[in-house]
Amino acid sequence: MKMAGTRCDTYPTRVRITMQIFHLSIFYWEEVVPFCFSQTQMQGSLSRDNEQMAWKSQITSWSHVLQATGFGSSCLGRKSKPEPKDLWQEPLDPAVSWTPCANQRSWETCEGNNGYILVSATGGINQQRVAICNAVAVARLLNSTLVIPHFSYNSVWKDKSQFSDIYQAEHFIDYLKADIRIVKELPVELRSLDLEAIGSLVTDDEVMKESKPSFYLKKILPILIKNSVVHFVGFGNRLAFDPIPFELQRLRCRCNFHALRFVDKIQETGALLVQRMRKHRSHSAPLEQNLLGAFAGKPDMTGLKNLPSKYLAVHLRFEIDMAAYSMCYFGGGKDEIEELEAYRAAHFPALTLLRKTKKIPSAAFLRSEGQCPLTPEEAVLMLAALGFKRRTNIYVAGAQIYGGKSRMAAMTSLYPNLVTKETLLSSSEIEPFRNFSSQLAALDFIACAAADAFAMTDSGSQLSSLVSGYRMYYGDGRLPTIRPNKRRLASIFSKNSTIEWKEFERRVRKAIRQTKQVFERPIARSVYRHPRCPECMCKINDTIALLS
Repeated sequence: MKMAGTRCDTYPTRVRITMQIFHLSIFYWEEVVPFCFSQTQMQGSLSRDNEQMAWKSQITSWSHVLQATGFGSSCLGRKSKPEPKDLWQEPLDPAVSWTPCANQRSWETCEGNNGYILVSATGGINQQRVAICNAVAVARLLNSTLVIPHFSYNSVWKDKSQFSDIYQAEHFIDYLKADIRIVKELPVELRSLDLEAIGSLVTDDEVMKESKPSFYLKKILPILIKNSVVHFVGFGNRLAFDPIPFELQRLRCRCNFHALRFVDKIQETGALLVQRMRKHRSHSAPLEQNLLGAFAGKPDMTGLKNLPSKYLAVHLRFEIDMAAYSMCYFGGGKDEIEELEAYRAAHFPALTLLRKTKKIPSAAFLRSEGQCPLTPEEAVLMLAALGFKRRTNIYVAGAQIYGGKSRMAAMTSLYPNLVTKETLLSSSEIEPFRNFSSQLAALDFIACAAADAFAMTDSGSQLSSLVSGYRMYYGDGRLPTIRPNKRRLASIFSKNSTIEWKEFERRVRKAIRQTKQVFERPIARSVYRHPRCPECMCKINDTIALLS
């Protein structure tokens, strides 16, 4: 690709493939694709003889591109190209509206006299949130009393926070009192029992993933009645989503969307994040009122100049634990392979054993199947193709990105208005949260849920799933979520021999548009992620909506 009269032709051939993507995306934002790149094509694939080396070459190319972005100023157009009309919108069925109604009840209060349910929830804050609401449903199913769940210490998250450090315990107990009985601790006479010795300790090995209610009635209820207490250890995704009685399913939604509220400390700091992303202008909506409580801002209607500014939140699920667990390759050569293998051995020993005893798919195959998390470089390509302008305000959620600043160079260079909770908050404001990863994740949850648009980079992420569900439940169809189909994106990124920027852009937009559309919850899918279902939300037609 030659561009006479510019510096564009001075960069090494080995970096031109991905540079062309970035050059085109930069110029596209400023409506200069026709000006600088008329009818230009870009190479979309590298040698397939060694796909790992190809991926490494792509990563190297991306990092080189960042150093080259300064050249774009000499080619910038005079006039900005408008953003796509649907960029900040959620595609909706015009004939159907949904409204939250999980707060409605049609059953009698549960006495909880069959015994006590203890839960020691594992994982991070989002896995624990799912475990809490599943435990609420099981407690109701078994007519038992739930003890406020305990959070197990995790070697990955390294956070000693307990329920009352993150959620308002009194609100949780009071809001669900018409559904189940909840207490803060076991009665004195049960605390000294050896639960393992009497058979009341139940681990995840003994409960099949997504078990049906019948399992709990047949296997757990007899233990509960005999010993007066059952302790679930782990309890990760141990209750099915279908078939479930209607009111029990609604109880799960009520727990997730109404009963679990962050403590004041988290709400207050979360409100600071949202206000600063909106340039200190207040904004009010049902979602923010439920997220932030008394700290939610009041609407400022004094003039157009005071309307809240838009921002995009992006959850980059690219921490070292995700990189290691995925078993993918990200271009870091021998050092990366050894580092991730060592991390797997320390934190995911079962995965390490599996790699040694069974043949597993290659990293290249995993990538082609969409099993690898999007890298920051891939994420920025996606955002550029979707039409997000260079001036877009972006909040990036996540812990420490694997690869550090060099890995984030593409995103920070092409989107200068990019911030994180660490850069938005002062040292004194963030200090109370520094050693508590779950509380930091709660701040990310708030900033992502309240964003005008939210983009996930890994659909399997619990935070992304819960955030998208929260936005769906409270967003009134106005809070779009970008859910990339990684398999399709992998094909677009890697398997096209030649492709023009406009075609690349068209394919990415088509792929995202299909996943951006929100439908009614599919059978057996999570109500936390897909609350548009009769159990969680009420469906009304436009006529009734207008009359109400």
